[in-house]
Order: sequence, then structure tokens, then C-alpha cells
Amino acid sequence: EEELVESGGGVVQPGGSLRLSCAASGFSFSRSTMDWIRQAPGKGLEWISTITDSGGIVHYGDSVKGRFTTSRDNAKNTLYLQMNSLKPEDTAVYYCRSGSTRGQGTQVTVSS
Repeated sequence: EEELVESGGGVVQPGGSLRLSCAASGFSFSRSTMDWIRQAPGKGLEWISTITDSGGIVHYGDSVKGRFTTSRDNAKNTLYLQMNSLKPEDTAVYYCRSGSTRGQGTQVTVSS
């Protein structure tokens, strides 16, 4: 059974940083393209980033480009999202996704 478990969320001040992790199990993580998506209060899902199976290619949405960095450690079956220069509009539940499977999410709140 595919499982994704996000962690690392929390409350941070504007301009701060957080690093999210996503632990994967039950499928071939090293052969899977992975996504980060988020959902802000009262809004729909927003795609943030996609990373290829090897990690060699990463794409970002315009709203996070230059501030967020996606990486992965295939030996640890773990996906990461380094978030810098956080803004209040980054407040959302963040999910990792593999195909149609996503985790339970981790809450990120950016507030002074």
C-alpha cells in the first residue's frame, strides 16, 4: 500500500524558513516523479513543484520560484521542500503526491 507522510510544518514569522519532509513507503520511490502541492484556507489545490525520479529535473510554480527548493534522497525514500523567505500567503496545508496518492498534509502558518 502506497503511503506518504509529511512532517516539518509549523508557525513561522514572515521571512522565515521551514523544511518539510515526506516519507514514502509501499512503492518504488526512486522510480517515481514526486510533487508538492498545497491548499490555502478556502482555496483549491495549488501545484508547487515537481521533481523527477533521479532528482535531475525540478520545476516550480511561479508563486514559489526562487524561494522554495525541492530535493529528494532516494536512499531514504524521502522528499524535501526547503522553504525560505516565507510570506503570509504561503500559509496552507502542504502535501506531497505520487500520482493519485497524497499524504495527510502538514500545516504551515506564516504570521507575525
